Amino acid sequence: MNEMGKVRIGLVGLGLRGVATLKRYAVIEGAEITAISDLSSDALEQARQLLIERGNVGVTLYQGESQWRHLCESEFVDLVYICTDWSSHARMAVYAMQKGKHVALEVPAAMSVSECWQLVRTSRETNRCCTMLENCCYDTFHLGILGMVRAGLFGEISHADGAYIHDLREGSPWMSSSISHHGGNPYPTHGLGPVCQLLDIGKSDRLVSLVSMSGCNKVNNTLLRTQRGRTILLQFDERTPRPYSRIQTLCGTQGYAQKYPLPTLQLDKPKLLLLGAEAEEYICQYQAPEMKKLIAEGFRIGVKNIMNYVMDRRFIDALQNNRPFDISVMDAALWSCVTELSARSSALGGQPVAIPDFGS
Repeated sequence: MNEMGKVRIGLVGLGLRGVATLKRYAVIEGAEITAISDLSSDALEQARQLLIERGNVGVTLYQGESQWRHLCESEFVDLVYICTDWSSHARMAVYAMQKGKHVALEVPAAMSVSECWQLVRTSRETNRCCTMLENCCYDTFHLGILGMVRAGLFGEISHADGAYIHDLREGSPWMSSSISHHGGNPYPTHGLGPVCQLLDIGKSDRLVSLVSMSGCNKVNNTLLRTQRGRTILLQFDERTPRPYSRIQTLCGTQGYAQKYPLPTLQLDKPKLLLLGAEAEEYICQYQAPEMKKLIAEGFRIGVKNIMNYVMDRRFIDALQNNRPFDISVMDAALWSCVTELSARSSALGGQPVAIPDFGS
């Protein structure tokens, strides 16, 4: 990755997440939206007006089904940020890298194992960076637990839980229609990404297999095993009235933590049991200094979503200062491949399915 000055971003897709990205990057130092592609001329004009209101008047608009390709070819774009539907993420990212652009993807990065391999191999072949912007890896609770794990306060980690439990029966027809024919977990990364960081997956351990079952209303449970014999339970449910939860449980020989439904922390050394705000306050003191600084900065300027702000600032800083992304292309592929593998295992009645080693 070469160091660069201001990062010139070409944004593909102006759905809810795309428009939110435009607004987010208005307060991200060192970044500038220089091009936007979408199917809708009305959406593009609204985006242009939004940018003009924020002092950005030099954006180029690409309207039409294949115009995103021209955006990827533009000499005025350093990074292609893809906010389209899931099924198009991988092919757009591969094309952008082949045209010499770095790539940022919304979640999941890909919908099949084959597409995951395409992302990894194209990134290697082109020497272009590809990351998935998984904002749950910047949750303030998670960042504190990550610091505690690295300080050894949980002892030997044996198990973790992650989830995406979100009642979307009335609020997201696009997502519901997108997953209606999926037999496994089509949206694994919110739960799996943070857990993989806590278990040091891709470094001192790796995922080797999973078993998955889907029941009534597409509720899915996937159990993953690591090379060191540790386990991860991943849940997906957007069809029942359960309260929103990513669970975020970590079990070690000397400690236990869980975010939902009530923040909980229990440790052997020092001996303590904390609940609610007391648990969160204790945990957050272990956030890495650079993360703590960005969190405070986000609160100070009043951003709506601290996770997004910390993620965006870290991402742009990595591009500008030749620093590896927090989430590598191998991470993006590994966390995303569960979309296909969970469906495959579920279709086989819960039989074990091997997980590829994308670092090989």
